[in-house]
Amino acid sequence: MTEKELITLLSEDPRRGLEQAVRQYTPYIMKIVRTKLDGICTKEDLEETVSDVFMMFYRYVTENKNEIGSVKALLAVMSRRRCADVYEKALKHRDDIPIDELAEFPAEEQRNDDREYLNEAMHRLGQPDEEIFIRKYFFGQDSRSIAKEMGMRHNTIDKRISRGLKKLKKILEEGQ
Repeated sequence: MTEKELITLLSEDPRRGLEQAVRQYTPYIMKIVRTKLDGICTKEDLEETVSDVFMMFYRYVTENKNEIGSVKALLAVMSRRRCADVYEKALKHRDDIPIDELAEFPAEEQRNDDREYLNEAMHRLGQPDEEIFIRKYFFGQDSRSIAKEMGMRHNTIDKRISRGLKKLKKILEEGQ
């Protein structure tokens, strides 16, 4: 089904349109979610994130029937936003597992050491630098949009990124 036909179906019958969107775009959304959250979340969490994206999409469609320009673009934006929320939540709860229980996890379920090391190094940058780095390098936002969303000037964001990169390099070099 073409995107134009899908948009028409979504306006006329949102439930059937959602069913078609799920059939048509699940692999696309799963790819985005895996790219952003693989190694951070379990397989079940990834699947739940995809489901959340489609629920957000359905709510949007039912409230804004005639305002859909591109289904694919809308789903991509919603996916990235949901991944940001899930990632932020995972960061807040990353220390919730007692240290004595870590040995019980099978090796294949443990996070990639390099990713863990980089996450820890970024965490050591502190706020708001850690959030700026996540937005810039994890979600690909430009300095102007980061500045707008965080209530800062874009040149301040650029300066924080520049200084943060130097600090991050020093942190990573100390750990070797």
